[in-house]
This record gives sequence, C-alpha cells and structure tokens, in this order.
Amino acid sequence: MNWQSNLIKNLSWSDTIINKEGKQKVANKIAEKVKDGDILGVGSGSTVYMALFAIAKKIKAEQLNIKAIPTSVEIAMACSNLGIPLTTLFDNRPDWLFDGADEVDPNHNLIKGRGGAMFKEKLLISSSPLNYIIIDDSKLVNKLGTNFPIPIEVFPEALLHVEEELTKLGVESLLLRPAKGKDGPVITESGNLILDAQFTQVTDDLEIKIKSITGVIESGLFINYNVEILVA
Repeated sequence: MNWQSNLIKNLSWSDTIINKEGKQKVANKIAEKVKDGDILGVGSGSTVYMALFAIAKKIKAEQLNIKAIPTSVEIAMACSNLGIPLTTLFDNRPDWLFDGADEVDPNHNLIKGRGGAMFKEKLLISSSPLNYIIIDDSKLVNKLGTNFPIPIEVFPEALLHVEEELTKLGVESLLLRPAKGKDGPVITESGNLILDAQFTQVTDDLEIKIKSITGVIESGLFINYNVEILVA
C-alpha cells in the first residue's frame, strides 16, 4: 500500500539554480552515461538534482533497471519522487558516482560540504571506481580556499577539543556554522556539527592532519581523489 501524501511529490530545489542552461547540458551528459543495471552513487547540489530528472526520463524511456545510493535525505526524497529505486552500501557498491563541488583547483582537488553531507559524499567517492564531479565554471579556482572555507564535521562533544587542535594547525578563522531554518547550529546528515575553517595555505597533507584530530568525523577537503571534472 502506498502513502497518500503530496509532501514528496511537491518537493522542489530549495534555492535559485544559477546557470541553469549550462547545468542542464552537464546533467544530460550524466544521463547519457547511465546504462541498464548500473548502481549509481548520487551526490548533492543543484546540478546533481537536475541530472536526476534527466536520468529518470531515460529510465522511463528505455525501461532501465538501475539503483541509486544517495548522499543525503534531500537527494533520497528526490529519487523517491522521480521513481528512481534506492539501495545502500550494505547491499551494493556504486559502479560510478556523480556529485558537485564548491571549489576545484587545477589538480582536481576539491572543497565540498556546503550541503552538510561531506562524510557520506567522501564515503561514496572512496567506494566508487569512477567519479564525475559536475560543476559550473564559477567553481574553478587557482587554489583551494579562495571562495569557501573548509567544512569540518565534528562530533558535538569534541567541539572545543577540535577547535584547540585546529588552532595548532594554524587555522586563520573558524566558525560554527549556524542554521537558517532552525535555531542553533547546522546538524549534519549524521547528527554532527560543522566548523567552517579558513586556512591561508591548503597543503597536500592538510586533509590527513585534520582527519587525525580526535572528534573530527570528516572534512570537506578532497585531495588526490579519483575524479573526472565535467564543467557546465
């Protein structure tokens, strides 16, 4: 028996989608890569959201049998709304993944995490043999940290310890990310807090140093991952 509800059916993207025409072209490229039997890792962001519509259209037209592993509740609900079956890492490994990014440097290193899902995003990227990062050209930077800080997901009770250790690493500024739709701080998909950390220099070993701090669940730094960049 199905739920008699319009909540999922009436979902839409929560913000204005900029460069919609360019993002639609990249979304269509992603849909073209989908083939019968694929297990897809599905990241976060507006371009990913648009790609889901193109994929759903292809599934219906070609009667494809695919499954998706989402990185967030929002994307899971979008898949449900579009009739894209879901699975989990308990049952399947992704054949490939598509995701967005906040910044991409010339070496294809990334900053991700404005949506608060960087732990699941990094888990899926690490689990997938092929990863497409879909962005518009505003996300291309000469060095990471140009436009966005590094998001760091922190176990709540470890907050002050992590602050102290990040200070030792030379963090320039540190902000506990506030929520917009609720009182208090942002709570991640995994029930943790987010610190937005600005560093003057993002070195190749900074991701490892941040992750080694007790209480850090994950960071939004993606250094030397196996990714292919598709630019709208």
